[in-house]
Amino acid sequence: MSEVDPVMLVDYGPLKALIGVWEGDQGMDISPEPADTEENPYYETIIFEAAGDVTNAESQKLAILRYHQVVKRKKNDQVFHDQIGYWTWDKADNTISFSLAIPRAVTVLAGGTWQEGSDSLSVKASADGADWGIAQSPFMLEKAKTTAFEMDVTVKGDSLHYKQTTFLSIYGREFPHTDENTLKRVG
Repeated sequence: MSEVDPVMLVDYGPLKALIGVWEGDQGMDISPEPADTEENPYYETIIFEAAGDVTNAESQKLAILRYHQVVKRKKNDQVFHDQIGYWTWDKADNTISFSLAIPRAVTVLAGGTWQEGSDSLSVKASADGADWGIAQSPFMLEKAKTTAFEMDVTVKGDSLHYKQTTFLSIYGREFPHTDENTLKRVG
């Protein structure tokens, strides 16, 4: 008896291109410091795993990818960012959502609409958003509040490029914290 590929059982739509293990070493993190900015070149691994589908309230069907990203500074090989979450696609209205959690007591639920035939996914969220929002601990609200988030991901074959901006209110100023990298599928 032959095995059926579980990825073939669910219509992942635009998320299917993400499935796999990706590595990239051209990353640049631009983050705030009290009086300036800090640039950290980095390398990372991102794993997107097919997780099946789920039905909400007997009417919405979502295709789901599980997501894990580990980022290390090039200068010392130390992990400085570890992120988990889900990418989902609602075929009925072409809605993409990206839920992520980082171990700084911050979670984001960003969303957007996929354009048929596009190789790019774009999602956004804001702290005061009615649809796509941000939750964070009291400490982070006071010291390093995330006010908005946006991310663009483009996949062309075995190449994935992303740019994300986390808008912060930190050190008495507003700061667009950016991360950008190009990765190759390795598995």
